Amino acid sequence: MHCPAVLLLLLPGGAEAFRICAFNAQRLTLSKAAREHVMDTFVRILARCDIMVLQEVVDSSGSALSLLLRELNRSHKTQVLDSYVYEDKDDLFAREPFVAQFTFPSKVLPSLVLVPLHTTPKAVEQELNALYDVFLDVSQRWQTKDMILLGDFNADCASLTKKRLGELLLRTQAGFHWVIGDEEDTTVRASTHCAYDRIVLHGERCQSRLHSAAAFNFPRSFQLTEEEALNISDHYPVEVELNRVAPRVQPLGLAALLLLLLLLPPQLGLLA
Repeated sequence: MHCPAVLLLLLPGGAEAFRICAFNAQRLTLSKAAREHVMDTFVRILARCDIMVLQEVVDSSGSALSLLLRELNRSHKTQVLDSYVYEDKDDLFAREPFVAQFTFPSKVLPSLVLVPLHTTPKAVEQELNALYDVFLDVSQRWQTKDMILLGDFNADCASLTKKRLGELLLRTQAGFHWVIGDEEDTTVRASTHCAYDRIVLHGERCQSRLHSAAAFNFPRSFQLTEEEALNISDHYPVEVELNRVAPRVQPLGLAALLLLLLLLPPQLGLLA
């Protein structure tokens, strides 16, 4: 059995917002998964998400995945509609993106495409620019612009300078919203501060559902030392929450209502 370096897990999550996550598990092997305290923390991290993109799964037997899935109490809220591996004709990617389209619990946004990518540090700029070609390929294949590109992009520090980052097609082309900002730290080590892991939204319907996005500091949440956390990974998971329904329109306050009435033309204002 060939085990992918990227694994998509459909998991139970929150009730109000739909949480999509990406996590570089730093070489998830069977021996690593078999350690009880490591597995316990992995399950706590994964169970927070509705969809998890798990990267650096190194398990040709599939045993680590079976062990991990056995520990998770799954109740699927979504399902895969379609998927494919991007045809990398020019051999630009070290790991070709595995693209998947999911159902989404929203009448306005019934489906959503995830495009995971784990770049190699030696060719970050090349691969991230090639990711724009993947976006175009997906757009043509499935006739959709609602997409989330996510994963360990290595998009910071020594791997990609701020100047080169700003020149990427995913930065210069309109419509891409980087919800994990350049100032974010997605690394566990106190000695580093790098926004390697990213989430990028595209599509008006997708972006209109944005509730929040952040790196999940699991050592702080689970009260782990840096050494204990590094047994799990040297990366924080990154996650985005999308509202299932359109945000509620807040009623105007009294002051705002009075200001609005004052600004209205006389014929549209209050009648005497």
